[in-house]
Amino acid sequence: MATHRRPSQHGTARAARASVLSAAATAAVALGSAPAVAEPALDRAGAAQRVDELFAEAERAVEEYNGTAERVAELTTEAERYQRRVEAGRQAVNDTRRSLGSAAAAHYRAGGIDPTVALLLSDDPDTYLARAAAVQRVGTRRSGELRELMAAQRTLEQRRAEAGDKLDELAAERDALARAKNTVLRKLATAQAQYDRLTAEEHAERAERAERERAEQERAAAAAVPAPAGPAAGQATPAAAPAPAAGTRGATALQAARGALGSPYAWGAAGPNSFDCSGLTQWAYRQAGVSLPRTSQAQAAAGTPVPLSAAQPGDLVVYRSDASHIGLYAGGGQVIHAPYPGAAVRLEPVGMMPLHSVVRP
Repeated sequence: MATHRRPSQHGTARAARASVLSAAATAAVALGSAPAVAEPALDRAGAAQRVDELFAEAERAVEEYNGTAERVAELTTEAERYQRRVEAGRQAVNDTRRSLGSAAAAHYRAGGIDPTVALLLSDDPDTYLARAAAVQRVGTRRSGELRELMAAQRTLEQRRAEAGDKLDELAAERDALARAKNTVLRKLATAQAQYDRLTAEEHAERAERAERERAEQERAAAAAVPAPAGPAAGQATPAAAPAPAAGTRGATALQAARGALGSPYAWGAAGPNSFDCSGLTQWAYRQAGVSLPRTSQAQAAAGTPVPLSAAQPGDLVVYRSDASHIGLYAGGGQVIHAPYPGAAVRLEPVGMMPLHSVVRP
């Protein structure tokens, strides 16, 4: 397996933000009449912190967009199913109409003579009576078909109304999706504009603060993960604890995520060539035959919660109080995740940001 070197903080910042600047500039153009919101003047530390807050807000907007996109996909499938039901009902109505029409035409061609007159004129009354009984049975069957036709028509109208309601709901969700997309673009443009205003000193302050917070979070995470027990006197050093068997779902998902290392972050993307945070975890578990919901919040509820001290490779690690970021535990106190716009899928310490929960799908 190739070894991935972790770049320096300043190098990472420069590389990570390069494409953000381009993406956010494009977003500003796309928004047209919705320019980036002007940010108030802040001191050096406040300006640097505000940039991070804006990027976090953008990621939350991305997860909201993902949830709406998932709902649109579900409604599209439902609307198609309702349309198929309407078509099946229409076909049933048409078939019954054709059957009744054929019977009516045959009766008309036969002349429609009154049964009593036909009996008086018949050369063979016994044969006539037998035929008349058969005609009566046919008439009874046609009456039943007529009732079926009326019921099929009522069902068809009901299905048309249901399909119309589903299509209206789909249209509303598509409008919501368009609004969510604009929200993401607006927040990215605002974050980029604030980032542009940072001075060299503010960039340095931001990097230093991020490193301090990372160190504090890593210490807290390390305290939650027990260190392996050392060997007793006179005993050999024990072998490292084995990872889960290669056939387990978590191990398979983790292997897929490792294969995605270096892939670019793209908001709303769920592989195979680019990802956002929940898109990476959803895609990785799909390779293991497990269907996860689309958003980090929904994924946080899609499994069994476990303490960080009991985390196994492949478990989902959820971050922030609102569960707006997620990654896969890679073992050894590290997590694989898609960080933010402009960055690539990478390994980072599990304490990289405030922990929400650990979940085993």
